[in-house]
Amino acid sequence: MTNVSADPVLSQDEIDGYWRDGFVFVPDALTADQLAALRADFAAWVDESRAHVEPFGVTEDGRARFDLQPGHCAEHPALRRVASPVDVSEAYLSAMRDNRALDAVTQLVGPNIEFNNSKINAKHPGTATEVKYHQDFMFQPHTNEDLVTCLFFLDDVTPENGPLNVVPGTHIGPMFDHWHDGVYTGTVAPQVEAAHVDQAIPVHGPAGSACLMHTRLLHGSAPNHSDKPRTLFISEYRAEDSKPLQVNHLPSPYDGEVVRGERTNRVRCSTYEMAYPEVPTTASFFDQQDKDGRVRRTT
Repeated sequence: MTNVSADPVLSQDEIDGYWRDGFVFVPDALTADQLAALRADFAAWVDESRAHVEPFGVTEDGRARFDLQPGHCAEHPALRRVASPVDVSEAYLSAMRDNRALDAVTQLVGPNIEFNNSKINAKHPGTATEVKYHQDFMFQPHTNEDLVTCLFFLDDVTPENGPLNVVPGTHIGPMFDHWHDGVYTGTVAPQVEAAHVDQAIPVHGPAGSACLMHTRLLHGSAPNHSDKPRTLFISEYRAEDSKPLQVNHLPSPYDGEVVRGERTNRVRCSTYEMAYPEVPTTASFFDQQDKDGRVRRTT
């Protein structure tokens, strides 16, 4: 049995808002010590990246762990993704296992929670890193959709430095195809984005906060147009009775670890239909999303 905080993190109004809108904001999701430790490890990785011109490091399945934005150089490092940082950092592993956002997850999808995967998405000042609109579930089919993405703000997130943009209510709408002309781009079709982008709202707040997002919620983010960094530690959790139907696209030895509650050895199934996603063959899903531009130019 894994301990759960005695004090509820979310009010009933916030819980209702999550199921209505598909997301909820949690202030002070990390302690000051956790935030400092996560920042320190990421800063060390950025410094290490200065010595590299291509993605580097090795994940559990042999792909590069550290992904670099095109234009990266020693003078202007642009480390945009760290795959499964919990595998190589005690600070990230500890924060994944115990934080206020995780206690909130138990209020949303039940007391028994497993770790699914983690990554860091970073936008350095002056870099072109963006995340095109997509739904997380389309990368990771499970027997049911009780998966919650926790996006921990390691920097102050502002309207100018590329905040997460979410489209409220889309988690209860259709699951949009992320395959286009036979290519898995990890993005929705242009007409889907055009139909929803005006409804998107930015989620910003101080470092240490978190946004909890339903796995089917449509979301994306623009490049960082400020002189301040925007770094997110993203940890996904699933209800213990939601079982993966494909290999984890961010494998980790901690995949499936029960981080709240207990293991029941039960499986719960919902009814939906989707195309099987493509597991990334390179450092990160940014390479998949880069295919989207090529598809659009040829169609």
